[in-house]
Amino acid sequence: MLARQRQAAILDRVHATGGVRVSELAAEFGVSDMTIRRDLDTLHEQGLIAKVHGGATVAGPGSTDEPGFHAKSVRQLTEKAAIAARAVELVRPGAAVALSAGTTTAELARRLIDVPGLTVVTNSLPVAEILHTGGRPDHTVVLTGGVRTPSDALVGPLAVDAIRSLHLDVLFLGVHGISERAGFTTPNLMEAETDRALVAAADRLVVLADHTKWETVGISSIVGLAAADVLVTDDQLTAEARRVLDEKVGELVCVTSTGRAAAEEAR
Repeated sequence: MLARQRQAAILDRVHATGGVRVSELAAEFGVSDMTIRRDLDTLHEQGLIAKVHGGATVAGPGSTDEPGFHAKSVRQLTEKAAIAARAVELVRPGAAVALSAGTTTAELARRLIDVPGLTVVTNSLPVAEILHTGGRPDHTVVLTGGVRTPSDALVGPLAVDAIRSLHLDVLFLGVHGISERAGFTTPNLMEAETDRALVAAADRLVVLADHTKWETVGISSIVGLAAADVLVTDDQLTAEARRVLDEKVGELVCVTSTGRAAAEEAR
């Protein structure tokens, strides 16, 4: 069998099963592990598969792929609810709070309605709508201007200029991806700049992200892992992810699906 034919067969197998192992492919095609690894390298370089330890899986979305707000809002509902329930405990009455765009921050916004005296700054249209509709007379909601993204964030120079004039107690940041190398990332270049402005305006950074964000990498880094004072996530993180995050972030908080939290001090 020619290399091209073998690679086509491997690609069909990946799409059919979701993943393959080098050892199994080598036995099936009667070639060495090294030959299969070269085949996987070729397919990976073409963007057709994602290489993992010992094999390959279906290629994930590109680093600029940006699902809409509605598409993301139906994913990991239990985890997001648990993360938001823990995060609201970090908000004190009367604080100046910022919420970035995202479905997990939107879930947090629903719980902020119960906290008195807040000033909430956001570049998220859904977050602003939740707080407006929920209605609390002692809340002030500030929505930045800017250009609307597929995730219903307002970004760009108008948003950045508005944020730079503010001084905030805490920022709750939703992210597209987390990795040891790239830190906290987004698939939108202008949103990364807007998020960095929010980070700079806040005394404290709390990142909200479920376990599926681990090793997802958007095109632009917002900040490194060490910039997070707290990362609130769920308990489905792998042991390796916990090890890395425990070393890098200020405090790693992993919640169960029922919202109970186990906080782990990184240092």
